Amino acid sequence: MQQVICTVDVVLLALQDDVLKVALLNRSHEPFQGVAALPGGYIHPREDGDAQDAALRVLREKTGITPPYLEQLATFSGPARDPRGWSVSIVYYALVPPGLIGDGAHPDIRLASVDKPLKLPFDHLEIIRAAVARLRSKSQYSSLPCYLAGDTFTLPQLQRVYESLMGESINKVSFRRKIGEMDMLEPVEGAYSSGAAHRPAQLYRLKPGRYEQLALLERGM
Repeated sequence: MQQVICTVDVVLLALQDDVLKVALLNRSHEPFQGVAALPGGYIHPREDGDAQDAALRVLREKTGITPPYLEQLATFSGPARDPRGWSVSIVYYALVPPGLIGDGAHPDIRLASVDKPLKLPFDHLEIIRAAVARLRSKSQYSSLPCYLAGDTFTLPQLQRVYESLMGESINKVSFRRKIGEMDMLEPVEGAYSSGAAHRPAQLYRLKPGRYEQLALLERGM
């Protein structure tokens, strides 16, 4: 009887120059050796407490990154997705702020725009599309984009992150009103932005436990 292949794959997402990008690594072995793909690997029954533990381990081992946000996306399975045989992959997507991928991460990581044509092995393109759709949908009502902004950020910086993900402008007054109503941020005492031509702006951070509590944003000016 054929043994089912059981793995985890992670869609690691970051914003770079206002463009949403995904982290890819060249595969070190067959099938598709040397081809860029999502970081992934086998589940280790004796080492991993659950699938999330496996996903975090795979990211640490292959990218050197422990993401501030990790969420299970879906399970992809079937006989045709892997040339080695019938396989199932429990897929997660992770959000990281700018700079984290380049700080202590694997030197072979390549960031690719999720909106550009990609040729990837297995069903990794389908997986990426599903992760991006999930993130962009949640960006309309949740605080998830904060994890792409960094540990601290100004309100204009945060608004720019939301606009980059949603692909359209957001009314400034509406944005700040919704942020205030949901009580999702806290000011960093005594911390302000520096180096800009304008006066320094207050820095904020996401309150602990505030994950998906932003009401639907109004678009437009």
